[in-house]
Amino acid sequence: MNLEFFVISLLNGVSYGLLLFMLSSGLTLIFSMMGVLNFAHTSFYMLGAYFAYTLSGVLGFWPALVLAPLLVGALGAAFERWCLRRVHRFGHVPELLITFGLSYLILEVVQLVWGRSTVPYGLPPALQGPLFTLYGTQFPKSRSFIMLVALLMLLSVWLVLTRTRIGLVIQAALKHPQMVEALGHNVPRVFMLVFGGGCALAGLAGVIGGNTYITEPAMAASVGSIIFVVVVVGGMGSLAGAFLASLLIGIVQTFAVALDWSVAGALGHFGLATGEQTFGWPVLKLTVSQVAPILPYLLLVLMLILRPRGLLGTRED
Repeated sequence: MNLEFFVISLLNGVSYGLLLFMLSSGLTLIFSMMGVLNFAHTSFYMLGAYFAYTLSGVLGFWPALVLAPLLVGALGAAFERWCLRRVHRFGHVPELLITFGLSYLILEVVQLVWGRSTVPYGLPPALQGPLFTLYGTQFPKSRSFIMLVALLMLLSVWLVLTRTRIGLVIQAALKHPQMVEALGHNVPRVFMLVFGGGCALAGLAGVIGGNTYITEPAMAASVGSIIFVVVVVGGMGSLAGAFLASLLIGIVQTFAVALDWSVAGALGHFGLATGEQTFGWPVLKLTVSQVAPILPYLLLVLMLILRPRGLLGTRED
């Protein structure tokens, strides 16, 4: 493993991990506040990409970067107000089922409006090309932009939650909703704003992830399971845990995809196995890049066995 491979893979892993964090942060905020696991969360990510694609053709990319997340957030708030709130009193199972149904509804609407094929949602001229060249390998501006937006989003969320009045109300409503309501605050409205804000964060990830990677109806399903892995590994309800887990999974997957070592060779490299210890198992003949897609789920299983609360879990339920 040379220095060029290590540095470029690390940068790609961090950029992918920060995109995962943008997605998982909204889901984490919703769960920490409301105790709701939103199965339609990545569908809002997909809507952000498609809204940005449409708006970019009319207004340009930069206005779409602002407007698309706001539209997605408004849809999320409306869903919480008129649908999710009505089933909230019946418990977690109806909440899961209604968000599960919403994910399929959004998928069908997207296919009806934009079709089943990939849409040509490309990068704006300012984000095309390399930002710099390192050891002869170019690092694209688009991935750097993902990293910048994710870090700015993290700083903004932290400032809102810790330095503003609405942030204090949100944190108080998390632990003592009856007391907050007794003080005159509209707790259901706070829930609606949190749900809409979490969906808006997913929409923002879709705006910058859709043109960097690909915009198609399958994009929600492709990241849906990974996001829940991030939330569980990081710790249910922990924003800091989601940040650490996102970076960990992004870096591990990026390095694994780029490695052409066999599994047996990789184990031998770390002194965990020799050629005589493989026992001819077919799985050990696979390359690390071939098993890369299962690594996040292996990490999930190990985390649930060894530390069920996750890295920085805060909620008991």
